[in-house]
Amino acid sequence: MPDKTDFVNGFEYKIIKSRRRTYALQISPEGEITVRAPLFATSGSIRRFVSSHSAWISSHLQKLRNSRKTSGATDKLTEQELNALVRKAKQIIPGKTATYASVIGVSYGRISIRHQHTRWGSCSSKGNLNFNCLLMLAPEEVLDSVIVHELCHRKHMDHSPAFYAEVLKAFPDYQKWNKWLKDNGATLQARNP
Repeated sequence: MPDKTDFVNGFEYKIIKSRRRTYALQISPEGEITVRAPLFATSGSIRRFVSSHSAWISSHLQKLRNSRKTSGATDKLTEQELNALVRKAKQIIPGKTATYASVIGVSYGRISIRHQHTRWGSCSSKGNLNFNCLLMLAPEEVLDSVIVHELCHRKHMDHSPAFYAEVLKAFPDYQKWNKWLKDNGATLQARNP
C-alpha cells in the first residue's frame, strides 16, 4: 500500500498499511512518527489511535530533544541562516532532481523546500516532491541519496525490495549515505529553531 501522511494533535505522521491485525506506533531517531495499521483501518480510527497515544509521543519526542542537547548539538540556526539554506536548496535541488529523474526514468511535479523537524523528503501520490533545507548542511552525497529515494517513489510508493533495488541502481552508495543521515540526522535537526 502507498505510504500516506496525516496530522493530528500537532503531530505529523506517516501511515503504512499492511496485512497486519494490530496498530503499531514507531518514532525514528530523527523524530519521524510512523503508524503501521491494518489494510482495513480508516483515517478516523488511525487518528483516534494516534490521539490516544499523544502523551507517549510527546514524552518520547522530548527524550529525543533532551538527548540531542546532551550530545553536544551545535547552535540553533537563526531565521536568516534558515532562509539562506532555503535559497541555496532552491538553487541546487531542482537541477539535481532533474538529472536523477532522467537517470531513473520518471517525471515529477512541484518541488518544495521547507525546514522541517521530522522529515528529510517526501513524494506525494501526485508526484510533488518536498525536501528539507537542512540537507544543505549535510555532505552532498546525503542530498543525492534523499533525492534518489524520493524520485524512486514515482515507481514504487512503498519501501519494498523492488523500491530499494531501484534506489541502488540509480545510487549504488545509497546505504552508506542513508546510514550517515540516520547517525547524524538528529544533530542536524537539533539546529532547527
